[in-house]
Amino acid sequence: MKTILIIPTYNEAQNLPNIVEILLQLPIVGLSVLVVDDNSPDGTGQIAEDLKGNWGNRLQVLHRAGKLGLGTAYIQGFRYALEKEADIIGQMDADFSHSPQKIVELLNTLQNCDVAIGSRYIPGGSVDKRWAFWRKGLSAFGNFYARTILNLPIRDVTGGFRFWRSEGLARLPLRRVRSNGYVFQVEMAYLAHKFGLRFNEVPIHFFERKWGKSKMSFGIQLEAAVKVWLLLWQYRDL
Repeated sequence: MKTILIIPTYNEAQNLPNIVEILLQLPIVGLSVLVVDDNSPDGTGQIAEDLKGNWGNRLQVLHRAGKLGLGTAYIQGFRYALEKEADIIGQMDADFSHSPQKIVELLNTLQNCDVAIGSRYIPGGSVDKRWAFWRKGLSAFGNFYARTILNLPIRDVTGGFRFWRSEGLARLPLRRVRSNGYVFQVEMAYLAHKFGLRFNEVPIHFFERKWGKSKMSFGIQLEAAVKVWLLLWQYRDL
């Protein structure tokens, strides 16, 4: 079973060596990591290249011209993984907000569905206790808002810890995906639902990053609020 785990990066020099080492030491046969770097000023892309010397073809790197956004990074990564004939394609952050130890459980869950989602908002799931009250409320409301408007059967529609069966992902019209902030996760979930893919959620704890700076901004949040409504129009033909 060939699994390619995609990690988009922008200024993750402090996190990348540790996350790659932990991931590639997991007891998962056929697991490799694809780093998609947006020309990070802190040298993340070169660090990824240097790490290839330790891991060979189990670590691949796509270098992009600049900060082109989360959505296009994942779309490029998806296409790469599909071209390489991966059986399973994963998504996760580089900053340890997603626990690598949960990957085995997510892969086991994928035996009975098309998309396995690490969920903060089902029983057993949680977010970092250091989050401010307003941040917890905003995240929970954002999920409620998106899944209600789009009538999605999952609780965590904005999370980015996911594993896809490649045959399911290949059915989706990736060329039509336009979101380039964190609403990208919502758009992918909506498309998957529209095409009849089966979801299972696994409870996770979402950790606050220890190193580096969060990419979240007010503009990204505003894009998400507006884009949810635009998705209804964009995919009205499905």
